[in-house]
Amino acid sequence: MKASSSILSILSIFLLLSISLVTSDSALDNFLQCLPKHSNLSNPIADAIYTPNNSSFQSLYELHANNLRILSSATSKPLAIITALHESHAQASVVCAKRHGLQIRIRSGGHDYEGLSYTSNVPFVILDLFNLRSIQIDMASETAWVQAGATTGELYYRIAEKSKVHGFPSGICTTLGIGGHFSGGGYGTLIRNYGLSIDNVIDAQLIDANGRILNRKSMGEDVFWAIRGGGGTSFGIILSWKIKLVRVPAKVTVFNVQRTLDQGATDLTYRWQQVAPKLPKDLFLRLQPEPITATGNGNKTIRVSFIGHFLGQTGRLILLMNANFPELGLQPSDCIEMSWVESTLFWAGFPNGTSIDILLDRVQEDKVFFKTKSDYYKKVIPKEGLETLWEVLMDIEDIFIQLNPYGGRMEEISESETAFAHRAGNLFKVQYTVLWSESDGGIGAAERYVEMSRRLYSAMAPYASSNPREAFLNYRDLDIGSNESNNTDFAVAKVYGAKYFKNNFLRLARVKAMVDPDNFFKNEQSIPPLPMPSH
Repeated sequence: MKASSSILSILSIFLLLSISLVTSDSALDNFLQCLPKHSNLSNPIADAIYTPNNSSFQSLYELHANNLRILSSATSKPLAIITALHESHAQASVVCAKRHGLQIRIRSGGHDYEGLSYTSNVPFVILDLFNLRSIQIDMASETAWVQAGATTGELYYRIAEKSKVHGFPSGICTTLGIGGHFSGGGYGTLIRNYGLSIDNVIDAQLIDANGRILNRKSMGEDVFWAIRGGGGTSFGIILSWKIKLVRVPAKVTVFNVQRTLDQGATDLTYRWQQVAPKLPKDLFLRLQPEPITATGNGNKTIRVSFIGHFLGQTGRLILLMNANFPELGLQPSDCIEMSWVESTLFWAGFPNGTSIDILLDRVQEDKVFFKTKSDYYKKVIPKEGLETLWEVLMDIEDIFIQLNPYGGRMEEISESETAFAHRAGNLFKVQYTVLWSESDGGIGAAERYVEMSRRLYSAMAPYASSNPREAFLNYRDLDIGSNESNNTDFAVAKVYGAKYFKNNFLRLARVKAMVDPDNFFKNEQSIPPLPMPSH
């Protein structure tokens, strides 16, 4: 009897899988036949369509999938990838996916930490925007239109072509896709002087759930508010952003001063928390602790890097540091003066003297397996908390964490100005990233490493923000709450929504109900439409 019921169960599963495959195949055929009917005839969409029958499909899928933990564990692949060569290709993808019951995932740079731009557990297609990458700069108005598939590196390079005294506040990694990076906020070394990327966005182009291209005026201020920090993929497809360039001096100064525990790193870190958020706006001082093996005795220790970016030259920087943080002992010999665009290479980890042409490399090299979590801190971590942190870091070993100071411009912008709510009251934001490679066990070691990241996160709970414990959307973390691929439960969404968006979540849900009431654009951490009150 048991054997026959087991056979029946297996047959049932096989039948369901077969039905699912047939349904997917027919939906895909209908989708593919639909695409040419809804795209610009003068820009044929055929060249943009890739299915598993194409020899380059797998390499294309992997090209912009930057977390090997996600790529190696994905149980299903897209039915097709549409590498839009024209705006109408993106419009057609929306119209046809919606019409034929396929989910759409939107990818520009592939840096979603949980891979939500290239994975799903239901039949789906990827709309890949990396070919839509034009950057049109108008120096007369100090503005630029930047398409979603352009990278941060390309943006920095194109600005530098036009001006040595302009820049833009966005990411330190130079292969980030502009579309997703900006919509989650976008921050970098200019955060304390100019705020986030979205604080310097003045217009956008968005494809809505009906396939229409909207600008700021036609989408309305509510939607424009939502896509600046609320994550664009809940509301539509960001095609491009219009940005306001910012002024930078012809020369900026950078430095990286390192201290180990024996050299007073704990006291310096404690002091950094008090100083860094209150420094002048034009000085950004990141703190980056890492576990190392000490030279000589071979014991584990912690080395803390104090990495600085100053919108000015060495002389004034030394005066500021001596007045505000003399304990660090910054010396002129620690400082390097360079152009702003050269400083983007310094921050990205390229050796001094590297040609800025490397900013045009669009694909991330040296991919690894990783798991990232984030925190916001509103109070100074006491020294015993730092000791706890050091112990966990030395135990994990394969980890880096970054503490990024707030204050300055971030104190001046209200939580409700854009959908990005993490503003005044934060001392710093932290990224914790556990990372490993194939030689460390690859995907087979994922469970162990992910558990390490959770242990660190738990250890820091007493010191981090609480009620809610806030998190940064662009450091996506499904541990803080997630839905199924095809079902956005509002109660579940409220949990992760409060952590990512604080009090802005309900307004985001109201905007979602206006612009996408059928919830076509969704993923495991998307914004659901605000439910209608029951009578």
